[in-house]
Amino acid sequence: MVSITVEHLSKSFGDIQALDDVSLEIAAGEIFFLLGPSGCGKTTLIRTLAGFYKPDAGRVLFDGEDVTAVPPHKRQTAMMFQSYALWPHLNVAKNIAFGLEELKLPNAEIEERVAEMLEMVRLRGLGGRSINALSGGQQQRVALARALAVRPRCLFLDEPLSNLDAKLRLEMREEIRTLCREYGLTAVYVTHAQKEALSVADRMAILEGGCLAQVGTPPEVYRAPHSPLVAEFIGETNFIGGIVTRSEDRVAGVDTGLGDFEGIIADPAWEPKVSDLVVIAIRPESLTLRDAPTDGVNAIDGHIERSVYLGEIAQYDLKASDGSSIRLSELNPSTVRDPGKCWQHAQARREDVIILKAPPGEVETRKP
Repeated sequence: MVSITVEHLSKSFGDIQALDDVSLEIAAGEIFFLLGPSGCGKTTLIRTLAGFYKPDAGRVLFDGEDVTAVPPHKRQTAMMFQSYALWPHLNVAKNIAFGLEELKLPNAEIEERVAEMLEMVRLRGLGGRSINALSGGQQQRVALARALAVRPRCLFLDEPLSNLDAKLRLEMREEIRTLCREYGLTAVYVTHAQKEALSVADRMAILEGGCLAQVGTPPEVYRAPHSPLVAEFIGETNFIGGIVTRSEDRVAGVDTGLGDFEGIIADPAWEPKVSDLVVIAIRPESLTLRDAPTDGVNAIDGHIERSVYLGEIAQYDLKASDGSSIRLSELNPSTVRDPGKCWQHAQARREDVIILKAPPGEVETRKP
């Protein structure tokens, strides 16, 4: 395993600024995820860490040693690609052995490691099979075995599960996490899949426009996002626009078209002032439906205009008193409330209401 330090990394492609002064620390043995919308810079960052791109400015350090100018094959790392990048003319065993042969290891050691990898990824007995004869999940396991066979200090994964169906994705993400733990690997993982990141990552970084928007553990990022982009990208979120009426000790009061709200200021680098325009973020599961009217702050009244039963949850769209729509979720519902004109009441706890800096432009209330 290896620790990774990124210092003021910048990278451009023509007029496009892919990375802009990115700095972060990845601990040895950590499973670290890079997320963000398309074009945010996450693939550029992982490929720069792996040595495939040379930055315009900044440094990459492994265990404190500057490896910025070190080519990929000398960094003792491995990379898994979205396309798997397997050789179709080689069988399973030869694909796994490819990197070992490049290292010029003795034949006996290569055979031993290939057998070990086949056992590890549950492909024992398939070493002689053609790559084209394998399922997508089996091909993914071959790619993983090939990456781990060289015993890398760090494993880079760029959208490795995007071509698999939902069941295989779930199976493989658990397998990758288990193997990284067993082999003591540092792993840097790019994905668009929120649940994949939340369930596997030790920590994650959200990128926006080539910059770091937030770094933290999955619960930190999910429960206390620092911006509307982060809140919207990681999970579903209701946004309610308003004006700050008071702000002290990281708690703010906000006047909105739905009434008074009180919540937590999550971004430590920002302190709103009275009369500032802000956005309130509330997760659907943080709102509790009640038949009786609710008193005090963080309350929303309206009627259910849409209900969807999803097994473990029931999802409702509440038409609020000001005409806006708010989404709510109930866990393990015994019954599902029908849409209609019956007035409903919802409320959130203060710690589940996040006050965010309003992005440029009009502030509006909207559901996910």
